Amino acid sequence: MHSIQIKIKFTFFALLFAFQAYSQNKDISYYISKAPFKMPEMIVPKFKNQVFEITKYGAIGDGKTLNTEAINKAIQACANAGGGIVEIPKGVWLTGPIELMSNVNIHTNRGTLVQFTKDRTQYPVFKPQGSGSFIVKSPIYGNNLENIALTGEGIFDGGGESWRPVKKQKVSEAQWSKITEQGVISSDGKIWWPSVEAMNGEAILKELKDKPDATADDYLKTRDFNRPYMVMFNKCKNILIDSVGLKNSPKFVFYPTKCTNLTLSNAIVFNEEWAQNGDGIDISACKQVIIFNTLVSAGDDGICMKSSNGTNDTADAQLQNVIIAGCTVLKGHGGFVIGSNTDGGMKNIYVTDCVFNGTDIGIRVKSNVGRGGSVRDIYVDNIKMDNIIHEAILFSTSYGDNTVGKASSLVTDSKTEKVPHFNNFHISNIVCSSAEIAMSISGMQIQPTHDLYFENIEITSKKAFDATDAKNIFMKNVKINAQGNPYKLLRTENILSDGKPVL
Repeated sequence: MHSIQIKIKFTFFALLFAFQAYSQNKDISYYISKAPFKMPEMIVPKFKNQVFEITKYGAIGDGKTLNTEAINKAIQACANAGGGIVEIPKGVWLTGPIELMSNVNIHTNRGTLVQFTKDRTQYPVFKPQGSGSFIVKSPIYGNNLENIALTGEGIFDGGGESWRPVKKQKVSEAQWSKITEQGVISSDGKIWWPSVEAMNGEAILKELKDKPDATADDYLKTRDFNRPYMVMFNKCKNILIDSVGLKNSPKFVFYPTKCTNLTLSNAIVFNEEWAQNGDGIDISACKQVIIFNTLVSAGDDGICMKSSNGTNDTADAQLQNVIIAGCTVLKGHGGFVIGSNTDGGMKNIYVTDCVFNGTDIGIRVKSNVGRGGSVRDIYVDNIKMDNIIHEAILFSTSYGDNTVGKASSLVTDSKTEKVPHFNNFHISNIVCSSAEIAMSISGMQIQPTHDLYFENIEITSKKAFDATDAKNIFMKNVKINAQGNPYKLLRTENILSDGKPVL
């Protein structure tokens, strides 16, 4: 086993055992009762007490035998019997994509490792029912399902290192030397790609966008570039993810979109800090979501809210009624993150009793013209931050994701549709021991960021507070320990600290 693989596994298991030792005194019902908005009743799935063990369908847990067919046969048998539990016992189970079915709970045990194959040819390119786009099938996938779960104390490893590009600047010389023993390196020597197809995939994808009759075979050429999300649920209802470890994803680790009644609890979500576009948790256009007592360490955003409006329905926020409680985020571009896709609208998000330690940014709210929308009624309370590299609290309306392996959608012209609109944020009881900048707030001249309420906050930082195109910012008992002029303001109005105007 390569030394880099040993390091990855050691890091993950160290996190796992440390986090399992942590006890959460407040339960989910407590946080629902304390939410500053009325949380609709959560429906947690229940399953028939009948077990379908994968070994009875031909699975072999030797880490070498490919068990894709056997595991999916067990899932099909379970669904055909009206649902129940698909049991994956202790062992190392090599497999290709697993497709969930309604009323099925995939249950693992401590000592279970589900290892998704690094053979990219095992992941088909297809167009999901009701979708207009081709995607690569995720290692764990579900579409239009009800009552599904991943439970138990096993670990799912997405084999992500065989998919992700790597920037040389993000890894050590020893790691770079080991990684580049295979694959290809960009002409400037700065980026490693797992294959020529991955390196050239973006150019091929652009050509296919002008080809309306393109087939799955045409898009197969872009598979290595269009990396799959590790766990992807689309338009599913009543989902439970509990106590599992999800690690080493090709892209985002956990990506539910347009789902309802989702509970993610007591889990470990992990990508290495150099994992390109390696977000931990991305909740997209979902309703009734609880993320509880979960540890995240990621190569991109930690716990992120997204909301893209894929329909003509703009009457209500596509993402709403979300509680994030008792969670810890270590590495990541942000601890709690909103955006950048916000054009579907967001409201009623409650983040409380969380720790962000070592993230680039603590609370990160971002979007830009062309994919912005209304984000309101957001409540962030009782957060402890340490070792924040950049801003402790950031609002940005000029975000651009010009990163390798992900085409930028930053709009730089004067078009004004889908403008970011951040308002009615309540941020309180925050302690940050160290950051480069305490708070940075930017809106737009055509749509200032407004009505932000900060209370009982203490931040130690090098720089204090800057705001551009913002109004109605209310600070009460906010202490920023920084040198120099505390405020840098441009095109702002009604910025108050303890009732007094900030000049």
